[in-house]
Amino acid sequence: MEELLDYIVKQLVTKPEDVKIEMTENGKQIDMVVHVASEDLGAVIGRGGKVANSIRSVVRTAAKKQNKFVNIKFGE
Repeated sequence: MEELLDYIVKQLVTKPEDVKIEMTENGKQIDMVVHVASEDLGAVIGRGGKVANSIRSVVRTAAKKQNKFVNIKFGE
């Protein structure tokens, strides 16, 4: 799932080298924090959070196949 999230986010930003993902796993719960350059944060979140919610939906669907639950947060 980390690879999927990394791929999606890097397609949206202008500085893909600045994308970093922190992942902590606790049983079936996976928490991910995505760090991007400050000028790319708006592109990743989108107007009203629509892009961020779409990213969450795709990754959560992939996680569901592995009986996992994913929580994703975005920041600088």
